Amino acid sequence: MKRAPFLMIAAPLMLAGCSLAPKTALPPPPVPQGWPVGDAYLIESEAALPILSYKQLFTDARLQSLVEQALANNRDLRTAYANLAAARAQVRVSRAAQFPAIGVSASGDYADRGGSGGAGSSFALQGGVTAFELDLFGRLANANAADRDRALATEAASRTVRLSLIADLANAWAAYGADRDLLAIAQETATNARENVRLTKARLDGGVAPRTDLRQAEQILATAEDAIAQQQTAIAQDENLIRLLVGGDVDPALFPASLAEVTPAVAAPPAGMRSEILLRRPDVIQAEYLLRAANADIGVARARLFPTISLTGLLGFASDALSSLFDKGSFTWSAGGGASASIFDFGGRRAGVAVSEAQRDAALASYEGAIQTAFREVADALAVQGTIAERVRAAAANTEAAADTARLSEARYKGGVDSFLASLDAQRSLYAARRSEIATGLLLVQTRIALFRALGGDSSAGSAAP
Repeated sequence: MKRAPFLMIAAPLMLAGCSLAPKTALPPPPVPQGWPVGDAYLIESEAALPILSYKQLFTDARLQSLVEQALANNRDLRTAYANLAAARAQVRVSRAAQFPAIGVSASGDYADRGGSGGAGSSFALQGGVTAFELDLFGRLANANAADRDRALATEAASRTVRLSLIADLANAWAAYGADRDLLAIAQETATNARENVRLTKARLDGGVAPRTDLRQAEQILATAEDAIAQQQTAIAQDENLIRLLVGGDVDPALFPASLAEVTPAVAAPPAGMRSEILLRRPDVIQAEYLLRAANADIGVARARLFPTISLTGLLGFASDALSSLFDKGSFTWSAGGGASASIFDFGGRRAGVAVSEAQRDAALASYEGAIQTAFREVADALAVQGTIAERVRAAAANTEAAADTARLSEARYKGGVDSFLASLDAQRSLYAARRSEIATGLLLVQTRIALFRALGGDSSAGSAAP
């Protein structure tokens, strides 16, 4: 007879575990099998893309040191890891609901009924399961599966934060080097402009040059001095951004002196990419797990259409005296079960199923959209990479021609052949050409970083979370 309560509980448990959730079917990636090719694209081979690491692409030890500091101290990344820890804990919460909760209670009473009834006492010790829900239709299992998939989606989101942090830090480091070059150009231009002002003033005093030449030379000087102030501000802002991303103070020795130090330190990702590589992007993985979670939510909503069955079982001892509480005759047990079902709810539960199915459809569209967005970002980066070398070459040639023009115009002005205005125009063109060359060189580096980000980047993106 003592086996009866165990059998009453164990038999229905054997029936639990069916699931009403539809099987998740991932669609084929809604993008071509290869990257675009043509004049604006690099022709890529169809070999498998090797796993990338930021240390493979960012080869400068200074930049690697900054990345390591950022991964340890960045507050956004800490927030992402805290959200991940909460999501993992929620999985354990929903998992615990699938098992019976065992509780113990003890009580003792003493009653004095006065002269008529005398005094009496009672003691009890009980332990057992109260209202354990049998998961016959998979509601609890699907709820746990949904939480597990959401936790995996949160993990992918933390990897997205990590990847963005690395790329943003590399961009800020490159921008600092470019701004140092622009500051040097502005300072050199200001130095030359001061000399032009001095010479022009001497020519004006000697009656050789008009006052307009002096005022135009002073304009060039003022423009260069304004550019110096702007670049000093930009460099300070670059430093502030790097400190923010790193999450603390930065050793000045870790900053690049110029863009020339940055360009060889940021390598291009290797060739040999197929578009399936996008399925490893953290945002695509996140969208996939959210799709799976939405699918499991359908099973939860469907299970609510069926009755809820629960079991109760108690074992314990009861006695009028504490000394005889654990005697054989004091043993008691009870077992029971219950079922509840809603007969009419104006279609609320069926509407809940429809809501879950619509949310699944939205998650499916988001998953496909994430893949298409990833494809577009990679294709755009490849389009720039396919033409950037020619742009760099053209920018360098333009700077060289502008510098030669400036030298010739200055010589012709001093020889009395050309006007001072022609010399000033040549100087302005040279200044613009040098700035354009720096901007093009920075774009080259930024394109490599963008391709690293677009491909999903770092191979250890998921391993750093505690």
